[in-house]
Order: sequence, then C-alpha cells, then structure tokens
Amino acid sequence: MGNTKALDVVMEFIKRVNAGDADALSGVMTEDHIFQDALGKRFVGRDKMREGWKQYFKLVPGYRIRADEFFQTDDTFAVFGSASGAYSRNGISGKENFWEVPAAWRAFVRGDLIAEWRVYADNQPLRKLMGDSTP
Repeated sequence: MGNTKALDVVMEFIKRVNAGDADALSGVMTEDHIFQDALGKRFVGRDKMREGWKQYFKLVPGYRIRADEFFQTDDTFAVFGSASGAYSRNGISGKENFWEVPAAWRAFVRGDLIAEWRVYADNQPLRKLMGDSTP
C-alpha cells in the first residue's frame, strides 16, 4: 500500500495550483524546491518559484491541472491528466486563447512538502498563442 500522506501532499499541491494562488502554493514547497518545465529547464528555490508561479498565473489565468491517474513508488508520484488555461494577451484572455493538452507530472515528496515538481507536456499550443511560429 502506498503512502497516503504523501499522496495528500501531491493532491494539495495540485489544488493550490488550480486555485491560482502562488503564495499558498509556495506553502507546500520545500525551501530548496526544484521545478522542471516541459523543456527541461530547472528552477531552484521556493521564493524563486513563488515569483515564477505569480508570473505564470498572470500569463495563463485559470490555469488548471486535471489529474486522472496517480502512480506511486514510495514518495515519488507520476500524475497523468491534462493541463489547460487561457493565454492572457495584454491582460485580455478569451475563448480564442484557450488551450488544453495531455500532460504528466512527476512529484517528489519530502515530509509534508513537494521537493520537486516536473512537467511533461507539449506546450506548443500555448507557445503558438504567444506568437511562436515553430511547428
């Protein structure tokens, strides 16, 4: 049987992401938290990630994670589902700027906090809305 306490931590992290509250989200990160984006870039530190999430929530208001499946080995989780949101261009986001992609995340739990959060998703639909012409 898996560690249900660690699963609760992962679910709380997702809940706080979906609330769009970077300050509350940082409350479930370790001080040395590592975030790895879908392109493999790593960001280290709770304070750095608090600011990063604040900027992301401005860029993609209503960003949501839908977690459909969880797989667990000790305090490491694989989460499968989808990510969605609406890109805000000059503070305006409409239906035409909505995107949704299949996504996966890998979470490492330490105690009652997320020590590392990795994103695996094709973010090309969002990049396209932002003006990236790369296929």
